[in-house]
Formats: sequence, C-alpha cells, structure tokens
Amino acid sequence: MKKMMMAALAALMLPVATWAQEEESENGLYAELEANVVTNYIWHGQNLGGLSLQPSLTVGWNDLYLNVWGSAGIATDDHREIDFSLGYELGNLSINVTDYWYLGAGESDKFFNYAAHSTYHTLEASVGYDFGFMSLGWSTYFGGYDYNEEGKREYTSYIQAEVPFTIGSFEGTASVGATPWGSAVYEANRFMVCEAAVALSKEIQITPNFAVTASGKVAVNPATEDAFFVFGLGF
Repeated sequence: MKKMMMAALAALMLPVATWAQEEESENGLYAELEANVVTNYIWHGQNLGGLSLQPSLTVGWNDLYLNVWGSAGIATDDHREIDFSLGYELGNLSINVTDYWYLGAGESDKFFNYAAHSTYHTLEASVGYDFGFMSLGWSTYFGGYDYNEEGKREYTSYIQAEVPFTIGSFEGTASVGATPWGSAVYEANRFMVCEAAVALSKEIQITPNFAVTASGKVAVNPATEDAFFVFGLGF
C-alpha cells in the first residue's frame, strides 16, 4: 500500500549530524544549504524510515523562497523522498505550497508521473502563524494521490500547535498535532490526535567555530497507539 506520509520541513525533525551554510547578497537574494542525519524519520507521528540522510537547499529573494528537501534511508531497501516547496513569509505569517514525492521501502515510480490515481506525488497547501509564545499551522492536500478506498479525494489535513520553552541551557518545544477528519494517511476515521511530542536540544561549543548539539525527542501517536524516542548529536 502506498505510504503517502511525506515530510514537511518539520522543526521537530531531530538531527544526528548537521551541517549548514548560508550566503546572502545585498539585493535580497540568498541561498542556504543544509544536511542532516536522523536516527529515525518520524513525521506527524508516522515512522517513515530508519537512519536517514536529509539534505536541504533553499534559494530566496527577500520573503519569497524555493526549497528542495530530500530524504534517503541509509539501508538500501529504505525510503527515498524529494520535496519542492514555494513559500512566502509576511511578518509572522507563512504560506507555502509543496510537492511531495515519497517512495517507501520496495516502492518505485517515475518522477514525472502525475496521474491522479497512480502517482506518488501529493500537493499540499500550508499556512502558519508564529505568535512568539506559540505557533499554529494548518496543512491540506489538494492534489496528487489522496484518495480513500472508494476513490474519493480526502483532502487530508493536519493541524499543529507548538510551544517553545527553555530548561536551563536546554531549548525545547512541546507540540501536538491532529487530523481534523478521517484520513487513510493518518489511519483515522475522524478527528484524532496523531502526535504529541516533547523535544530538547543543547548546543555545546567545542571551539569558537565548532559546536556539538545533543538532541532528544519523545513522541506518541494516540491514533495508532505508537511511540518513538529519538536521540541525536549535531556537529
């Protein structure tokens, strides 16, 4: 069965190792390149893969940006994914449209196959707002593979609230996400909480130009009665 639980650019994705570089010009153009390794690919309470490499490339102009994000499992029979996101930020408001292309273990498809009932692409529109003390987001699939067993589009949606906090020198977030109606993606037939999570991270400065970040995340999925613990070190 197709596993269309693709990744957004989730802030709670835990890095084991991270490398990043950003360049910005005087005319508002900028580029950012990042690379992460995660012990498990956990997204919205779904386990999408094991140890994974996840590069990200962003090119932007002022508040408009284009991001390409990918994920590939270390194991040869694991998943692979590539996503394209076009977004705009207006103050604390963010809007973006994403084309997800996710292949689970043992799945194959041609990238340019966009046939409604056979494609592995899913198109999603998202909106979010950061209040400072809390951020809220809503995402909805509007194209690609998003059908139930009767062949009807589900408009799979996900809502999330996230609260930042600090404990001593640790930075943390507490979040909860849910699907507002039935969705095969989230294995739910009604409103259900898909993930409740707490994440902590701490940066340890080794030299003036080098730091190590220790991270941990605990998440539970009440809809599937699953739980995850991820530990990471960022270099």
